[in-house]
Amino acid sequence: MPIRYPAPLRPGDTIAVTSPSSGVTAAERARLEFAIAGLRNRGYRVVVGECMDGARHVSAPATDRARELTAFLTDPAVRAVVPPWGGDTAIDLLPLLDWEAIAAADPTWFIGFSDISTLLTPMTLLTGIATVHGNNLMDTPYQAPEGLLGWLDIVTTEARSTLIQNSPGRFRAEGWDDYVTHPDVTAMTLNATGSWLRLDDGSGDIDLTGRLIGGCIDTISNIAGTPYADLTAFADEHAPEGLIVYVEAADQDALTICGHLHGMRLAGFFDRANAVLVGRTGAPDSPTMTQHEAILDALGGRGIPIIGDVECGHVQPFMPIVNGALGRVRFGDGVNSLEQALA
Repeated sequence: MPIRYPAPLRPGDTIAVTSPSSGVTAAERARLEFAIAGLRNRGYRVVVGECMDGARHVSAPATDRARELTAFLTDPAVRAVVPPWGGDTAIDLLPLLDWEAIAAADPTWFIGFSDISTLLTPMTLLTGIATVHGNNLMDTPYQAPEGLLGWLDIVTTEARSTLIQNSPGRFRAEGWDDYVTHPDVTAMTLNATGSWLRLDDGSGDIDLTGRLIGGCIDTISNIAGTPYADLTAFADEHAPEGLIVYVEAADQDALTICGHLHGMRLAGFFDRANAVLVGRTGAPDSPTMTQHEAILDALGGRGIPIIGDVECGHVQPFMPIVNGALGRVRFGDGVNSLEQALA
């Protein structure tokens, strides 16, 4: 069965903002307004939901957050939904969302990363609707470096297009900009050099394809082996060519990430993977294990390429990945690129 792609976003369309996980504090509100103003200046209508409070770890009770997200994803007037950022416990929405209604509705773009991938990935797996693992709303004002795209570039692309992104070879060594002090920052501080790294023991150039799917290890590991993260069933229905699975660590130490990945592997998360892409991370190493060693401990020896330091994690810059798109990964001979066909 083919993947369903939402219609390309056009000026005049409505973008909805809601916080399915963490909300926005009063001190961070200026950044939120700056990001929204940027969307409006590009010709989009923006509506902001009621689930936005940043006083606690979640923006509202789970039932309210689920109701609002379902309403936005099924409203024919809303063409895209983008949260301000992630959080920690979006998992509590999974049994509360109306998946049948979302699947039956005209597809809507759903964008985000970090804890939002706990919702994005199940949406693609359960409904066959493409979603975008990419920079959240608070990151949207940043200018993408040469070679990469922003999520708006993705969702405005014509149907059945092919998008190509290349590693810029630069990244932010550590930290984040202070949105409270500098709510209008638009330039990323890419002060370190480095590109993709092959982690497995294979050699030679890589050029392979597969359907793209994945998410944040810290949170998505909690649903591996449940009906919300059945990658084998998804591959049977949508990806006879196999999968390209991407994962990335947010902030948990290497030993914790290693344990999560072992659990995901045992749950079949990587069974249909033609390759694994691993996002660059600023998460800490452990005294006896690095983050790269954690990946190999859990996923090495499977005879598939594992490429690390891809720009799909919690380190700037950001490489948006479309869950469900047909991906082509090229690595070697001076080429580090991800091609995504919306087909």
